[in-house]
Amino acid sequence: MSEHGADTGRHGGDAADTSTPEGETARICRELIRFNTSNYAGGEAEGERPAAEYVAQLIEEAGLEPQYFESAPGRANVFARLEGTDPSADALLVHGHLDVVPARAEEWSVDPFAGELRDGMIWGRGAVDMKDMDAMMLSVLRHMRRTGTRPRRDIVFGFFADEEAGMQYGSKYMVNEHPEVFDGVTDALSEVGGFSADIGGRRAYLLQTAEKGFMWLRLVAEGAAGHGSGLHEDNAITHLSRAMANIGEYTWPVELTKTTRAFLDEVTELTGVEFDPQNPQKLLRELGSVSRFVGATLQNTSNPTRLDGGYKTNVIPGSAQGAVDVRFLPEQEELVRARLQELAGDRVRIETEFEDIGLEVPFSGTVVDAMVDALTAEDPDAVVLPYMLGAGTDNKSLSRLGISGYGFVPLQLPSDLDFTGMFHGIDERVPVSSLEFGSRVLDRLLRNY
Repeated sequence: MSEHGADTGRHGGDAADTSTPEGETARICRELIRFNTSNYAGGEAEGERPAAEYVAQLIEEAGLEPQYFESAPGRANVFARLEGTDPSADALLVHGHLDVVPARAEEWSVDPFAGELRDGMIWGRGAVDMKDMDAMMLSVLRHMRRTGTRPRRDIVFGFFADEEAGMQYGSKYMVNEHPEVFDGVTDALSEVGGFSADIGGRRAYLLQTAEKGFMWLRLVAEGAAGHGSGLHEDNAITHLSRAMANIGEYTWPVELTKTTRAFLDEVTELTGVEFDPQNPQKLLRELGSVSRFVGATLQNTSNPTRLDGGYKTNVIPGSAQGAVDVRFLPEQEELVRARLQELAGDRVRIETEFEDIGLEVPFSGTVVDAMVDALTAEDPDAVVLPYMLGAGTDNKSLSRLGISGYGFVPLQLPSDLDFTGMFHGIDERVPVSSLEFGSRVLDRLLRNY
């Protein structure tokens, strides 16, 4: 055991057992983490190119020809299509992203880009979001090629750039400029779903069938500039502060979509606790570590995140700006926008910096049945529940091509691991055993779907 307590033996190094679908997953995950693909937003990023070239190399080694697309210098996307035996069957896209949010090394107990193995877990930025899935995809793809496996339908494996900062250089670019890559694709699998949580004494896997839309808004207030010693009724700072407080303190009503209603009904069956819209916490407490994750999907949210105005204490500025992060339920964008303007008042202008749609797809059909069957084959006593993601994924872009997107990164997790807290968190990590489980599930799904 090293000074960091790293494991030895079965999970101790980068040696891989290529006889199983999960054999290379841990090694590939650690290698991917070692590429610093931090995305700082606004077009500023370390770039995905080195990681994408590594992915392309692994695909080439498996005997497939990767397609490599750079949307801008260093912003790389990689795709490969594994042809099925039935050309008339709809194709399936399995996709991940190669970029990660930044990490401040001084806040971590390990180097966030070392891919360290400690206590049976792989640590590092991207271990959960989402180089774990990238590694599972590659390990399974390579295993299928080694064993000569051909699925019934075409499987497209995709690795996007720029998911963490608007998708302009990744999925949006690919959908707009290279839609031919997705020919025949009707369904897609990606983050954030398929992970387990203990609910009512049962292990439940949360399959993501919906995700909120979002708007990043700039609030602009204008007033009369002047000396700080005078009387000023038209103060931009005051206008903005009132608007931000109104928005930040507003409680949006609980509203259940088909997905959240189905999820809560299943939780009630597992726990015996009825959902009370006047007291959501009563049932949410039954969800343990995923309660906050799920709780944010029961209503729209609007959170002030930034204020900027003025430059000197004794000078009243002529304008002030603020930012609000809005996450809205599917099909409620216009309702939310109108309510926010009412809360802001007529002295504050609302501008949209960035926005994208909400999604909701059925928890039924061939692909859902295949995901459920693959999970329960590996974990027969488990239940599978639909849920809504409070954030967004590349499935938003793909929906513009008529592709139905699901969140499915199958991970069997320890009950005491705050997995949802790992997304964009400090000391992000994932158990090796969870990766191995997920690779087996993914392999079973792709072979049988």
